[in-house]
Amino acid sequence: MTEPNENYESLHRVLMQALDQAQSGKGKERHADGNRFENQPICVIGRRKGYGFTEGQVWKKILEVDNLLTIDAKIREMLSIIVYAAADIILLEEEKAKTAINVRTLED
Repeated sequence: MTEPNENYESLHRVLMQALDQAQSGKGKERHADGNRFENQPICVIGRRKGYGFTEGQVWKKILEVDNLLTIDAKIREMLSIIVYAAADIILLEEEKAKTAINVRTLED
C-alpha cells in the first residue's frame, strides 16, 4: 500500500477510522465472530443476495444520517457507509476475478 502524501492525509485518517470501526467497534462486536471481513455477514449476505444488498445498505444509511441528532452519531454512520462501500468493492472484485477465470476457461 502507498503511504498518503500530505495532500491526502485527511482522507487517509477517515479511511483508517472506518477500518477501526469495522475491526474494533460495532462491526467486531456484532458481526465478526472471529472471521475474516470477507467471511462476515456484510459480504456473505451480499454474495447470496447479490450486489444490490450492500448497495441498498449504503443508501439506507445515507437516509438515516439526517435523522441522527449528534455530529458523532452522524460520523459513525458515515464511517459505516464507507465500510459497506468497501464490502461492495470486495464483492465486485470477486465477481471480476470469477469472470476472468470463466473467460480464460472458454478461450482454452
